[in-house]
Amino acid sequence: MILTALFAGVGITTVGPGGVFVTAALYQFTDLSSAAVAGTASATFVATGLVGSAAYVRSGELETGPVRETALILSGAGVAGALFGTRLNLLIGKQLFGGLLAAFLIGVAILLTYRETTGIEPGRILEGAPHLRWGLLTAVGGSVGTVGGLLGVGGPVVAVPTLVALGVPMLEAVAAAQVQSIFLSLFAAIGYWSAGAMDVSLAVIAGVPQLIGVVVGWRLAHRISPQWLRLALAVILAGIGAVILL
Repeated sequence: MILTALFAGVGITTVGPGGVFVTAALYQFTDLSSAAVAGTASATFVATGLVGSAAYVRSGELETGPVRETALILSGAGVAGALFGTRLNLLIGKQLFGGLLAAFLIGVAILLTYRETTGIEPGRILEGAPHLRWGLLTAVGGSVGTVGGLLGVGGPVVAVPTLVALGVPMLEAVAAAQVQSIFLSLFAAIGYWSAGAMDVSLAVIAGVPQLIGVVVGWRLAHRISPQWLRLALAVILAGIGAVILL
């Protein structure tokens, strides 16, 4: 669990996907209910979001107005989505949760592979009228929040590739997603905690190594091309998804 959490932290601040490893490990290697898996994982993402955001403030990505606006809108809509996703999770069984989580992991793996082998051409949609930009970001934030709240996978794993496709530079997309993950994960964690679906001790065990990984990942993101890391993540995610399905 500790090594998985460390690797997850590195992934969070380099390419976005990363926290999903903690969710998958909690599902696969513990006897927690699906709600407790999502609740425990969400609790760890609050801390990683705080550290990740602080790191990107330090490196300057969160100092510009457009990035702050993006982070603000994503966060507000993400809170509503997270609360909705939390309620959905409490209505489904562990088997369905496992199937949805596996499908999500495999889907992210396919997206990562496509992005590296074919490429996602950045759009110019967010350069349009302000109301269009705000509407799109609200839709993205709400959708990311719902998925994050339902599966306990945080926000960057979905938000980063979506923002990049809409034309946001990679590091700015990761930075904005870090801010959103604070609020998304906080309200998801509160929802699960109020329902008694959280293991605090496991959250600490998984959370501390993740924080170390987040700092390491932020440094790597500014020093190396993370292409091979993304491809490695894709292979591992697909493998984990297949194991869960089996």
